[in-house]
Amino acid sequence: MGLRLGDTAPNFKAKTTAGDIDFYEYLGDSWGILFSHPADYTPVCTTELGKTALLQEEFRKRNVKVLALSVDGAASHNVWIKDINETQHTTVNFPIIADEDKKVAMLYDMIHPNATEKTTVRSVFIIGPDKKVKLTLTYPASTGRNFAEILRVIDSLQLTANYSVATPANWVQGEDVVIALSIPDADVPAKFPKGANYIKPYLRMTPQPDKQ
Repeated sequence: MGLRLGDTAPNFKAKTTAGDIDFYEYLGDSWGILFSHPADYTPVCTTELGKTALLQEEFRKRNVKVLALSVDGAASHNVWIKDINETQHTTVNFPIIADEDKKVAMLYDMIHPNATEKTTVRSVFIIGPDKKVKLTLTYPASTGRNFAEILRVIDSLQLTANYSVATPANWVQGEDVVIALSIPDADVPAKFPKGANYIKPYLRMTPQPDKQ
């Protein structure tokens, strides 16, 4: 059975392009993204790792640490990184796991019998500071990840972890949010001083609480 939302993300030790790491120690009290790639020198993944590097400041703003995985070795990774830096006009500055024995891929159920082209499927795990799995995504080899969506989800997860709200369809930073059903109407004025829009008894909107 694969990992489900709310499960504890398994810890592991692994060799990476930045040396040996312990996953939990690497994350510390940060949020984390663990994402897999079928193999080195794959074209779509080359663009994805480049985009991840270009977005490192955005991840830092959100207290997110990134860790990638491929089943090739560190020496191969380091040569691939040169190609990524050259073609994507960036500098890869996060570790890539050398998962040659597929230990981490198996631990996170990244190997799927229907993924015939390469060994690992292209999975994304967003992990909270509590080491719980907050989101999982799996992409086919032909479709590159949408990093705007990954950042949007992180924004939503962090907002909803701190306030009694949920984010509606297509929500982005600064837009109104949904008041959680667990909040009684009588408590809304005190809890949401910016006001509330009662669209239906079960659908109450309020300005994003952490925005001025």
